[in-house]
Amino acid sequence: MKSSFLKPVLILISAQIILAGTDAMGIKEPAVHRDSIINEVVRLERERVITWADRMIKEKPVTITSFPAVRSAGGTNDFYSEGPYWWPDPENPDGPFIRKDGLRYPDMFKEHDNALSEFSWIVSILTSAYILTGEGKYAEAAVDHLKAWFIDPATMMNPSMTFSQAIKGICTGRGIGIIDAVPLIEVAQAVQYLGNSPFASDRDISQIKEWFASFLRWLTTHQYGIDEMNARNNHGSWWHAQAAAYAKLTGNSEVLQMCHNRLFEIIIPNQMAEDGSFPEELARTRPYGYSLFNMDALAVLAWILSDEAYDVWSKTLPDGRGITRGIGFIMPYVKDKSDWPYQRDITGWESQPERRTFILLASIAQQNEELFEVWKELTAKIDISVDTAAGSFRTPILWLGIKDPGAFLYEFEDK
Repeated sequence: MKSSFLKPVLILISAQIILAGTDAMGIKEPAVHRDSIINEVVRLERERVITWADRMIKEKPVTITSFPAVRSAGGTNDFYSEGPYWWPDPENPDGPFIRKDGLRYPDMFKEHDNALSEFSWIVSILTSAYILTGEGKYAEAAVDHLKAWFIDPATMMNPSMTFSQAIKGICTGRGIGIIDAVPLIEVAQAVQYLGNSPFASDRDISQIKEWFASFLRWLTTHQYGIDEMNARNNHGSWWHAQAAAYAKLTGNSEVLQMCHNRLFEIIIPNQMAEDGSFPEELARTRPYGYSLFNMDALAVLAWILSDEAYDVWSKTLPDGRGITRGIGFIMPYVKDKSDWPYQRDITGWESQPERRTFILLASIAQQNEELFEVWKELTAKIDISVDTAAGSFRTPILWLGIKDPGAFLYEFEDK
């Protein structure tokens, strides 16, 4: 009889779950497993992860060097992208592009964006399969992709985003383009696990971490990075989420502390209204999607920064603004977006809200079963045979903090 993934019997063997503290590798220290949420996420994700990992394991690495960007002012190894909302001016076709917020120009160069997204997807899925099974073949395949992107001089991506989101006739790159590197956050999460495995050499992991350290230095010193750090919308939130992720991976306590300080001194005071909304996002042509996107960024930041000494989830400003208030504002419209009192997004309205990262992370951090049920309902709409974006991040297994790869074992009844 064919084995079914629909009725798994979960056997948890000394699983060490991350819910508090952080070790030197950026993997949080084990705490008592006090809920069933993580078990259920593993049950829901296992088939999808293994199905995709088995497809990807023979994929050869493909980096940005496979896609020459003829309009780029940079070199072969430099990431290049173009502002998505900038179009040719019909009154001056050969002149500078003009902005149409929320409407993507179909002929923009997007090959590097696609390559980076695919790289993150492959490494995250392969690493997740390794976490679930403990099988070295998945870890080894993931490391091959990491080496191509971060070590091999012929194929690596330079650790900067100097030429991202260029605009014809206006600029060769912008700080705003740093947001194109968000997929690297999950890559950094994967490296934390692979660095502790016996299937990656110390030398390779050291070189990969040095790439991230170099990128972090660029983010914190180049004017583009400084501009993005000070952005008063989702761009500022995602800059801090990136900086915190790369600082955690590379052991940069100074940048981590800066992110701690700025979250409640600058980010939340400047971005969040008293009711938990984000006025800068609500002013956009896609206010619903950008509100969700910003909440994902803040939740990722809270997850990375929280430890036994500093619980970002429960911390608030004197007027009550904080991560929880932001979630409280948006969740009613996740449950029923027909109640959304603001302008509908001009694109992507029907596909939203998708499975959201912030809902899963908050449900685990706050032990909130109601939030988790919403995440499960959104997850049930995902077709595992299709590579679906499904919110900011697509691989929940990387965020559960399973310390021992292969600790979760399953048996399936023949039906």
